[in-house]
Amino acid sequence: HKEHFLDEGDIVSLDAGVIYKGYHSDAARTYGIGQIDDDAKKLIEVTRQSFFEGIKFAKAGNHLNDISAAIQKYAESFGSHLHEDPEIPNFARKRKGILLQPGMTLAIEPMITEGSYEVVWLDDDWTVMTEDGGWAAHYENTILITENEPEILSL
Repeated sequence: HKEHFLDEGDIVSLDAGVIYKGYHSDAARTYGIGQIDDDAKKLIEVTRQSFFEGIKFAKAGNHLNDISAAIQKYAESFGSHLHEDPEIPNFARKRKGILLQPGMTLAIEPMITEGSYEVVWLDDDWTVMTEDGGWAAHYENTILITENEPEILSL
């Protein structure tokens, strides 16, 4: 796969992180190029909202799987498919995962595709596209687990 030029109607996800004095943060957003169709708009919004559904469970005393299960439940209610991230899967597992404790930071990043979740890397070793050419959306923030409600660190 060679370079790909963006066209009117495409969507693109931008993912950036900052490392500063030992602090690591990461965030991602998906944007439309010019006018995009309603299906692409819906995919972007469902992906964004799935993050906020998951963060509701990012509280001390809950487990990592509580976040993952909430993301899965919301996204699948729209018939969406989830791309597994190696750090925080966006779907429930049998194991509860780590116990969330105040002071922990997590990058929660739902990635939702309209078709297959299989991806290919372009020759620049940075750009990722779905293998079937379908739309994919990504929404990510770094959060802090506190004694009370979680804090979003990368808005």
